[in-house]
Amino acid sequence: MRKNTNKTAASKAPQRVVLAYSGGLDTSIILKWLQDEYHCEVVTFTADIGQGEEIEPARAKAIKMGIKPSNIFIEDLREEFVRDFVFPMFRANALYEGEYLLGTSIARPLIAKRLVEIARKTKADAISHGATGKGNDQVRFELGAYALMPNVKVIAPWREWDLLSREKLLAYADKHGIPVDFKKRKGGAPYSMDANLLHISYEGGILEDPNFAPEDSMWRLTVSPEKAPNKPQIIELTYKHGDVVAILAVWTK
Repeated sequence: MRKNTNKTAASKAPQRVVLAYSGGLDTSIILKWLQDEYHCEVVTFTADIGQGEEIEPARAKAIKMGIKPSNIFIEDLREEFVRDFVFPMFRANALYEGEYLLGTSIARPLIAKRLVEIARKTKADAISHGATGKGNDQVRFELGAYALMPNVKVIAPWREWDLLSREKLLAYADKHGIPVDFKKRKGGAPYSMDANLLHISYEGGILEDPNFAPEDSMWRLTVSPEKAPNKPQIIELTYKHGDVVAILAVWTK
């Protein structure tokens, strides 16, 4: 008789997973998918890195989806982000491929660091993120996690599930009672946006067309050239050990 050495998926499945959770549609679907697919306990982690959005609603959404209050972590990481990541980056004059300023990417190691720290604190054996399977973010999250916790299991749903169209995502959300805002149901934003305390960037969608000019609503940290003042402003920066410690702005006449 042949001995059956196959192990069931359940025996390999992690018991507790820390999810990088924004409270948006994608990560809300991921939360439910983790519960259904892996039958595991989910811990949510929401980081405030100055993205300019209210993050507390993520707590209510997580509770509504069955997450215990003790398993919900919402943290203000803005000061640590600037002190330990942005300022050292400026001191090093770090550029991607020698010319591209780091905006989105510099925040990912911090998020990965906290994911691992929370995994250790809650005795989780896996982490999960909502980065797609075709971009750089999955690499940033995962290499950061493996560097700090080499044996951690990383679950990247976008590389595993079959919810690969907007229609399938919306159908899954409707089936499981996950709220979908009007914009998402009508096709979502015409481009994607990433923001933190340092920067904001846009990509994809209609921006792929070189004939498209940026909309006025895209100017969030600055104003459009047409709305800029007609007189120059001199900004004096005071440095200490390579870090900016004071800013003085003077309008010229």
